[in-house]
Amino acid sequence: MSVKMNLNCPIPQLDFDRITLGHGSGGVLTHKLLDSGVFDLLSNEILDKKHDGAFLNLEGEVAMSTDSFVVNPVFFPGGDIGELAINGTVNDLAMCGAIPKYLSLAFIIEEGLLMQDFWNILVSIKAAAERAGVKVVTGDTKVVERGKGDQIFINTTGIGTIHPKAKISDTHIKTGDKIIVSNSIANHGIAIMSVREGLEFETEILSDTCALNEPVLQLIENFADGIHVMRDPTRGGLGTVLAEIAKDQKIGIDIAQTTIPVEEQVNGACELLGLDPLYVANEGVFITIVDGSIANEVCEQLKVFDTCAKASIIGEIVDDHKGQVIIQSAIGGRRVVNMLPGEQLPRIC
Repeated sequence: MSVKMNLNCPIPQLDFDRITLGHGSGGVLTHKLLDSGVFDLLSNEILDKKHDGAFLNLEGEVAMSTDSFVVNPVFFPGGDIGELAINGTVNDLAMCGAIPKYLSLAFIIEEGLLMQDFWNILVSIKAAAERAGVKVVTGDTKVVERGKGDQIFINTTGIGTIHPKAKISDTHIKTGDKIIVSNSIANHGIAIMSVREGLEFETEILSDTCALNEPVLQLIENFADGIHVMRDPTRGGLGTVLAEIAKDQKIGIDIAQTTIPVEEQVNGACELLGLDPLYVANEGVFITIVDGSIANEVCEQLKVFDTCAKASIIGEIVDDHKGQVIIQSAIGGRRVVNMLPGEQLPRIC
């Protein structure tokens, strides 16, 4: 399986090829691991101070988000756990209307992880952070005994400043607002499951993991308070996010199955695995609820970005069936879309 790497970042010359418990001791081995790997690769003026914390200068309202990543497998079609960790937290900040600026980065590594695999993950982290325009400014590394960590877990915490034009709040939703999904859904979850189940398709299904801060902030800049809500439907998928909004805000939501973009192979894989695309995780998709008068413009602007090429208006806010999401099927039937009741795809992000 291919791993996206920057070939200008060869692994440094080290006297070990696997992570050992000693690399988490805080002593000589820890410093060798961090100095030759993390600090050199992710170097910036804040991280280079090697302090336990980071000194930041921020102005205005600040957003903060934290997330942990335990995906299995750690390398998957279209990405890996390192890229996912950066993109996931960047996107959480973007959904707040924030401009992501700084990240913390913490590893829990299982004894025995190949140093080459750890390096590949670090390189992905560096590339993803550069694409998103964020800096890793502090972090932590722990090592656990073999069999207790499943290779590597990552936690990232992000901080950003709220865009001055952002007015993102569920309380701004009103009847007549339109619901837009930024791209095809379910790619990430099916990319993971295709590896786990050994499925092969005519063309490889890739995870959609990417940073969404650029298209999101462009929408806020151009449409300001016409953008009412933004959410990224990760675990639980599109259906769960919409059901949660409807329930919490006591509003009715109508959506149409024929307007929800799903790639043909992804849809076929869902049928094969007995999954509903509405509940499959995404890592490079967001939904936005906008004033109905600007919905078409918002959609067209999103389509300018490769990561939002399939942007589509999928529904609207209605006065009926408050607290519920109703979907109209391709053959005209109607059913309630509830929250995902349990764990459909474990260890997906």
